Order: sequence, then C-alpha cells, then structure tokens
Amino acid sequence: MKKYPVYNIQHFNCNLVNSDFYINTFQNHLVTHSFVEKPHRHDFYVLAFFIVGSGTHEVDFDKFNVHPGSVFVLQPGQMHHWDLSEDVDGYVVFYSQEMYNLYFGQKDIDSFPFYFSVNAKSEIILSKEESAVLQPLFQMMLDEASDNKIFKQDKILNLLDIIHIELARKYNETAVPEIHSYNSKIKHFAQLLEAKFITEKAASFYADALSITLKHLNRICNEMLQKTTTQVITERIILESKRMLMDKNLTVNEIATKLGYDDYSYFMRLFKKNTGMTPKMFRLSKQ
Repeated sequence: MKKYPVYNIQHFNCNLVNSDFYINTFQNHLVTHSFVEKPHRHDFYVLAFFIVGSGTHEVDFDKFNVHPGSVFVLQPGQMHHWDLSEDVDGYVVFYSQEMYNLYFGQKDIDSFPFYFSVNAKSEIILSKEESAVLQPLFQMMLDEASDNKIFKQDKILNLLDIIHIELARKYNETAVPEIHSYNSKIKHFAQLLEAKFITEKAASFYADALSITLKHLNRICNEMLQKTTTQVITERIILESKRMLMDKNLTVNEIATKLGYDDYSYFMRLFKKNTGMTPKMFRLSKQ
C-alpha cells in the first residue's frame, strides 16, 4: 500500500540483536519514527507498554484510550495508529514470529491467548502494582539490547518470554477466565480462517477441515465467541475489506475481486449489512 504501508522491522533502525528484534523507549521511538502516528501495518508482532502520558490508539477501527498501565499486543497485519500526548513514554518492542519460535522450539508465539484467539483483544490494562512488576523487565531488556555482553540474545528472549507470561496471566483474568476444552479447536479454526478466508467462505469447509460437524463447530463458536461460524468468517472478511478501503488507490470493485467476490453487488450488500454503510461511505468517513 502506498498511503497505508506495511512496515518491516528494518524500517526502525534495527541494529539490536538482529533484524528480527527492536526495542526502544516510546519517547525516543517517536523522535525518529513520527510516521507511526499515521495508519499503517506491520509484518511483525508489536508490544507497547505505557508508563506516563495519554492519548488514543486505534487498532483495526477500534479506538482505545492510552494511559499509564496500558499495554497493547498487535499481531502482523493489524492496521493501527497513535495520537499521543507530548509527555508520553514507555517501551515499544518489535519481534518476529520466526525469531521467537526458533528459540523456544516447542512453544510458539501463538500459544499466548492474546495472539491465537479469533476474538483476541489488543488491549491489556495493568494496575499500578502490576506495572511496577513489569517495568524493570522492559528496562532490563532495553539495557541488554544496548550492551554487547555474552548470551545477549538469550537474556533478551527470556525476558520477553517472562513478560508474555505475565501478560497472558493478566489477560486470562478478564478475557479467558478458565481453560476451556474448546481452546484447541478455536485456535485451529482461527489459523485456518486466517489462511483461507479469501478463497473459502463456507462454514462447512472449516468444519470439514477440522474433522468435526458443522453443528459442533457452531457450538464451539457460540460457546467461545458468542457468534455463529458464519458470523466469525464474515467479520474477518469485513475487517480485511475495511483495511483495504483505507488504500485510496484501490477501487471498491478491485477490493471485492481481491477478496474473492466476482459479484460486486453481493459484496456491496454484505458490507452494508454488516457495517450499516456502503464501502464508499466507510472510505469517506475515514478521510
């Protein structure tokens, strides 16, 4: 995308550890990368932790208030931008899936609940006490990245892992109150949907791919997400169409085609039914 680009870690002067990792204070980050205040995407994971300041953070068209204790966890491909006060500070960390998964072997980054769920939330709010526990870990990771001691990458990745564990425990208190027997199936559904939603839009396809009945998949989606399978699929399509509509170089007809709809009018009806406005109206509302 020309106006709403997809950035990789190399855009951020990434000379720390390797090209798969970046860490900075938010204050220093904004000095040299003010473009992050405009809508954009990343092809890596983002972890942001705020300790002072205020503002707003829009993630895939959901707006969140930023304040001390705000943590945001973003997956590759999510569109977002910041509008922050001048006194804002905290930490921002970028990392690739490959770096994390290769280091830890049997544990994948999407093992964490805020990354694997179809209904994952980007925001985690910490109390003052919880922030006080995590802040030294971020600072240790920043200090380690700025130094050149032996086992540097090992320490950084283990600190990052500890932070993820603490955030997962906090996230589960509000988003996933208990381990559910359906977690594995909903995770596999989410992964399959991400890979196939452009070419496969029928709920029956996903049920067959998961080796379960459509009735059972609907039961899982209703239990875990309070939605039908078809609703989950449609929401993913609508989200991607909104992201694409932010690129003014694409016509609505081109977007419909890219999303696998040969029938342009059907796509228009689907979008309006689920958003209350036409694609063109949505695009104009974001100008």
